[in-house]
Amino acid sequence: MSLRAYQQAATRVENPRETEYRLFAQVTLALIEAGKADASDIPARIDALDWNRRVWTALSDDCSSPGNALPAQLRASIISLAIFVGRHTSKVIRGQESIETLIDINRTVMQGLMPTPVPSSAAA
Repeated sequence: MSLRAYQQAATRVENPRETEYRLFAQVTLALIEAGKADASDIPARIDALDWNRRVWTALSDDCSSPGNALPAQLRASIISLAIFVGRHTSKVIRGQESIETLIDINRTVMQGLMPTPVPSSAAA
C-alpha cells in the first residue's frame, strides 16, 4: 500500500481527537529531535519550532472562531497557551529559553487527548 493510500485510510477512521493526538505526537517528536541539536544550531531547530508554533496558532484561531463548540474557559486556556508558546518559541530561537518547556506543554496536551481504554467487559 502506498504512503498516500495509508494516510487517506488513516484519516477516514480517526476521529478528530485522535487526529489531534497524532499531530501533537508528530510535532512533539520533531521538537525532541530538534532539542538534540546544539542550541546555537538554529537551522537544525527552526523547522520543528516553526511547525509547533503554527500548530498552536491554528488551535488559537480555531478557538477564536464563533462556531467553536468547546467551553469558553477551555477555549480561553488554549488561546493563552498558544500565546505563551509563540512567545516562548521566540525566546528559544534567541537562545534565552529551553525547548523542553514546549515539549512538556505538548506532552501534557497529548495526555488530555489520549483515548480512554474501553474496559474489556464493555467491548464484549
